[in-house]
Amino acid sequence: MRLLIMGPPGAGKGTQAAFIAEHFSIPHVSTGDLFRENLAKGTALGQEAKKYMDAGEYVPDSVTNGMVRDRLKQADATSGFLLDGYPRTVAQVAELDGMLGGKSLDKVVVLSADIEEVVARLLNRAKEQGRADDSDEVIRRRLEVYAEQTAPLISLYASRGILVEVNGIGTIAEVNDRLMKAISA
Repeated sequence: MRLLIMGPPGAGKGTQAAFIAEHFSIPHVSTGDLFRENLAKGTALGQEAKKYMDAGEYVPDSVTNGMVRDRLKQADATSGFLLDGYPRTVAQVAELDGMLGGKSLDKVVVLSADIEEVVARLLNRAKEQGRADDSDEVIRRRLEVYAEQTAPLISLYASRGILVEVNGIGTIAEVNDRLMKAISA
């Protein structure tokens, strides 16, 4: 299975992606995790990514594409993967299409969520995890950037006939049940 999970920051993508990846025995490839890993290791890519993340902006394609390309070449991703946080722009879709070498994604799942619910979730996460990148101002900017740059991908993947939209509001189990039904359909 080659899957992509999309949705605004705080819609529950990471939580649900862990369940989906385990169910299908595929790696969960999260750009957020890739960025944090590079930050923790103090790599040049991590330092470059940090400047943008701290401002609530997307990390440039040159940095993100390289990280994802390297990750998808790893042995555990050869038979499938679940992308989370990539692609985020039309240019990244074209880059991903090239990485897949003529193959395509099997499904693109979009988690939808109310904006105020998302802001509340992210502010709560910031308190629980001490995440400096989740202030109210930065969260709202990330949501604006998502709407401007990522939402257009929804119509692109819908035109390919591989998009399914799932309501991301509810308990983790409720959302997971809806997701699994949508992927299996």
